[in-house]
Amino acid sequence: MRKLLRRVQESFRDENFMHLIENIVVLVSKVLSLLMVLVILVATADLVFFLIKELFTIRPVVFTITSLKVFGLFLNILIAIEILENITAYLKEHVLQAELVIVTSLIAVARKIIILDLEKVTGIDIIGLAIAIFTLSISYFIIRISNKKSS
Repeated sequence: MRKLLRRVQESFRDENFMHLIENIVVLVSKVLSLLMVLVILVATADLVFFLIKELFTIRPVVFTITSLKVFGLFLNILIAIEILENITAYLKEHVLQAELVIVTSLIAVARKIIILDLEKVTGIDIIGLAIAIFTLSISYFIIRISNKKSS
C-alpha cells in the first residue's frame, strides 16, 4: 500500500505531472487531427455533390446565389485545412503558432465577407467585420516583422 501511495505522490510531482499533461495534449491533438481529416473529406464530398447537382439544374437568375454558396463551401474546406495545419504544426513543434492562427482567422473573416448578404446585415455588422480584419491584419503584420527579426 505504501508503494502505491509513493507512486501516486511521484506522479504528482511537477515534472512528472507536466509530462502526463503533455502526453494528454498530444493524444487529444492527434484525435482532433483525425477528426479534422474526416471533416475535410465530408465537406469535400458535400461540395462535389452540390456542384454536380447545381450544374445540371442551374438557372441564370440563381447562378449568383449558387456561386456565393460554392465560394462559401470552398472557403469552409480551406479553413478546415488551415485548422488541420495548426494542429499538425502543434504536433511537430509543441508550440501553437500565432501566425497560422491569425491567417486562419483572416480566412474565416474573408469567407464571411464573401458570402455576406448585404440585404440582411446592418451597418454595425459591417463595421465589426472591418474592425476584425483591421486588427487581425495588424496582428499578422506585427508577428511577421517579429519573426523576420528573430530569424
